[in-house]
Parts: sequence; C-alpha cells; structure tokens
Amino acid sequence: MAKPLVFQYGDRELSFELNKIDRAALYGHKELEVLNEDGKVCELATLADDGRTVVGRGGTGLAYLSADRQWCEKAKLKPIDLEGHEITPVGSSFNAPIPLGQQVSVNDYLDHKIRLVYCLTSENDVSPLWEELVRGTIFSFPYSFRGGLKADAGFLLASDGKVFMAVGNRVEMQFLGLQHASALTEDDSDDDETDLMDFDMM
Repeated sequence: MAKPLVFQYGDRELSFELNKIDRAALYGHKELEVLNEDGKVCELATLADDGRTVVGRGGTGLAYLSADRQWCEKAKLKPIDLEGHEITPVGSSFNAPIPLGQQVSVNDYLDHKIRLVYCLTSENDVSPLWEELVRGTIFSFPYSFRGGLKADAGFLLASDGKVFMAVGNRVEMQFLGLQHASALTEDDSDDDETDLMDFDMM
C-alpha cells in the first residue's frame, strides 16, 4: 500500500490515500503496436551520429560533465539560481503533515495550470474538514511528491461529494495595454486564393 498523505487541520492529523485520475481513465486510450513482416513486435532504437550504429533500449544513459569536460557525480552537484545563489531543495510532502491554513479564492485557483488531479479517500473521520470544503473553501499548500528543487502548488477542494487534490503551477501571463498597437502585415500578392475562406478552419 502506498504511503498516505497527511494533512494537519486544526489540532487533528488526517491521512488520505491518493487515487490518481488520469486522462486514460476518463476518456480511454489507444496504443500503437508496430510489427515486422514476421509478426514480431518492433522496439524503438536510436541511430547514432555515424549513421550506421543502432543503439537499442537501455543502450544510452545520462551523464554530467563539468565545464572542463570532467565527469561529475550527481550527488556532488549543487543547484543554483540565475543569480548564482544556492537553492535549498524541498522535501517530500509525505515526510511530515501538511498544515491546512492558507485559503485561496476560485480566481486564484484558476490562475494555475493543473497537471495532476487526485481523488482522496480516508478511513478517518474527516467531517470537520469536509464541512469546510463543501462550503466552497479551497486550501492551498506547497506540494512535492519526491522532493526536489521547487514545490508545486497544491489545492484541496471538494466536488461531487468527494475530496480532490489538484497540483499545478501558476500561469504567468503578460497583457498588452491599449496603447500597444498590434503589428499588421499586408500581402500585396495578386493571388485570388488568399481571399477565399477555408471552411476547415471553422
């Protein structure tokens, strides 16, 4: 059984099991299987730069090299930001209870691009938290599955009688003011087909 995710709500610790909701479960999926002339399944391979060597699955790897082309061990590398300051990695959210204190609005939630959704189930009595969620409250917290350089934005909310956790990142958008005119290009060609409407685009 997978390790549960624990939330700290008030003076109580509530553990939940995560059930990932993926696109295949919602809409189904299809797989492409390539067979050779003998009916055997083909495997993907990589053609080397020499144009002759074929490298099969497992024949390539990832290595770290220093600026002077020396082999580096990953454990000895330190992450830094654009200014050269060392980045402190974040731990896994499964290592300690996640405090539920920060609440966000629906608009703030919609400002994020959600890439993961989990349906949460629990054997605990979560009625106090549930009553808060069904009122429309959305809790926000930093979330990281394995730990890493940066935590994603996690959201806890209720919908259709269930508790969901959504994980994503804020979308950074830049808006042009009214004083910025868009760049228009003119086509001086005499091709009459440029004026025809393509109904496939509608």
